[in-house]
Amino acid sequence: MSETTGPQAAAPAAAPEPTLPGGETAEQALTRAQTAAQAKRLNEAAGICDDVLAMFPEHPAGLALLGIVRSMQNDHERGIVLLERAVQLRPGNASWYAHLSSMQRATNRIDQALVSGQESVRLDPNNADHLVNLSLIFTDADDREKSAACLLRALGLNHKHADGHLAMAQNLLAQGNFEAGWMEYEWRNETEAGKLTMPAMTSAPWNGMRIPNGRLLLVGDQGYGDTIQFARYIGQAAERVQEIVLGCSEEMAPLLRDIPGVTQFCHRWTDVPGHAAHCRLSSLPYLFGTKPDAIPAPIPYLKVDPARIAAWGERLAAALPPGVRRIGLAWTGRPTHPNDKRRSVPLSQLLPLADLGPAAFVSLQKPMPARDAEHISRFAHMTDLSNDLTNFGETAAVIENLDLIITVDTSMGHLSGALGKPVWILIPKAADWRWMLDRSDSPWYPSARLFRQDKAGQWEPVLVALRHALQKELATPLEAAR
Repeated sequence: MSETTGPQAAAPAAAPEPTLPGGETAEQALTRAQTAAQAKRLNEAAGICDDVLAMFPEHPAGLALLGIVRSMQNDHERGIVLLERAVQLRPGNASWYAHLSSMQRATNRIDQALVSGQESVRLDPNNADHLVNLSLIFTDADDREKSAACLLRALGLNHKHADGHLAMAQNLLAQGNFEAGWMEYEWRNETEAGKLTMPAMTSAPWNGMRIPNGRLLLVGDQGYGDTIQFARYIGQAAERVQEIVLGCSEEMAPLLRDIPGVTQFCHRWTDVPGHAAHCRLSSLPYLFGTKPDAIPAPIPYLKVDPARIAAWGERLAAALPPGVRRIGLAWTGRPTHPNDKRRSVPLSQLLPLADLGPAAFVSLQKPMPARDAEHISRFAHMTDLSNDLTNFGETAAVIENLDLIITVDTSMGHLSGALGKPVWILIPKAADWRWMLDRSDSPWYPSARLFRQDKAGQWEPVLVALRHALQKELATPLEAAR
């Protein structure tokens, strides 16, 4: 009989994973948070992450997900802090580095974004999304060759990567390679954002063919500025069809409904009559084979109601002193625009323009940001006209009474250029494709002068150049300038 020393000790049981007050594990809670974030219920997602981090402050996945949610709420600074901590605690997650690089790019930390973006690709070299993301950073860094290499690799992995094709288009168009660029630009319609611009259509997509006994629907499918830019093609389209119906936002009606060839203007899909074919306005440059040296430009190609021009002329004459330049200002764009933080400036940054000589300033800003209201009085004779700028027809009538427009890259630049008015446009880096590279002029708008950032996020040198240019302009007698 063997000798024993007592009962055999059982193996120690694994400690149960700590749970949240509701009994969920952290991973289960974060799965709910991710579902909420994907459904754009961002406050709910953030709240779940906060609950997890209250119990587990250094939970890498919780930190990362909350950082992504904060970025989706446009708090990129907080998002960066959270994601940087997540990758410190758990390096090796390619997706986290990709998200971090996007946030760093959004806040103009281009060098840091490159490091993070390259790490995401190193960790997951066959991920087309990460390659496209890195290509955008290389574009911002002015390395178009590496950007193209990333995109070619991404499109090799996924031939139908719509965002990759669109990024390629923007690079090609910016470099003046219009033939290939317009072809790639058609992929914008297959991006998630592009798919939402039009409902399912039962008419044929127009290929530029002649339809002598049929109606063509043209749709303003992008932002206000894009619609104004591509409206120049409506007349060419009208030459190939019996009649044109133009579908566009109601604010554009006074400007676009009377373009020759337009027989009906609709701002609701339910009002669109039967038609043989349809086409997006932004596809017309592709269909007409536009090249940089052959952009249709019968400037001005938009007409403004003479009665509204006269009415605003009388109002401005009563409010502004005679014999001085009237300068329109627009300093911020639509806040929901994905590039708005890069392109917009607070009015306070334009204060160095306020005291350079005899001038009267006219605000073209709509809406008026609350933060800027206190600075309006610093600009001679400027008042808030936003309540009276009820549509683009009214704004155009004001512009027709001005001598110069100074604007950031918004629809005001396009509108002024389409009217043939002198316009100075502040261009961020990286610039939108339509302003091309390293140019101070624009083939789209002969009356435009471009003031470009040399480094992303740095407006100071641009504003110095703008101040000097305006000082010189105001030193020229008004009669000579006109």
